[in-house]
Amino acid sequence: MDSIKAYCVNFDEHLEKLMKKSVFIGKGHNGIVFLLPDGNIIKIFEKNKIWEDEINILKKSQKSIFFPKIKSYGERYIIRELIPGEPLDKYIKKHGLSETLSNKLIDLLLEFKKLKFKRIDIRCKDIYVQNEHSIKIIDPKNHYRKTVDYPRHLMKGLYNRRCLYTFLNHLNKRDKGLYDEWKEKIFNYLENNIK
Repeated sequence: MDSIKAYCVNFDEHLEKLMKKSVFIGKGHNGIVFLLPDGNIIKIFEKNKIWEDEINILKKSQKSIFFPKIKSYGERYIIRELIPGEPLDKYIKKHGLSETLSNKLIDLLLEFKKLKFKRIDIRCKDIYVQNEHSIKIIDPKNHYRKTVDYPRHLMKGLYNRRCLYTFLNHLNKRDKGLYDEWKEKIFNYLENNIK
């Protein structure tokens, strides 16, 4: 049975009016999301720690093409741009993994390094594929708190969609050094975590 969680947040009068006209989009482990009348979304967090982590990441990544732009925020909520598109896992299931898309994923992982993230990883479902294979992420978390120096969850997701070797071939073609740095870690992780 699903537990019922209470999301209690203090809004000003303007935001309260907007919330009355909002549309529920969904909920995850850490919060709930509504589409606001102006086309932006509001994410309301259950816990302060998770909110603080995500707002910290988004603030430091506002110049990046891969992250949603913040419109405003308050205690335990963020208003940001809506990220249209399709989750990477569903996109790959329909269209496969092209070299262009692989290169966008590599660009994203290199951006994580550029932003000095400790966690160079993200789940497939948190990456949205947009027009012309551009990508953005929707739920950044633990990138400055948890150390993971290779994309293990992303590679596991690609493995489960039968396109890991395609991605690794594209990575080897583009950046042999990065391929050599990650390949053994990826295969060790998969060997110990795929049943």
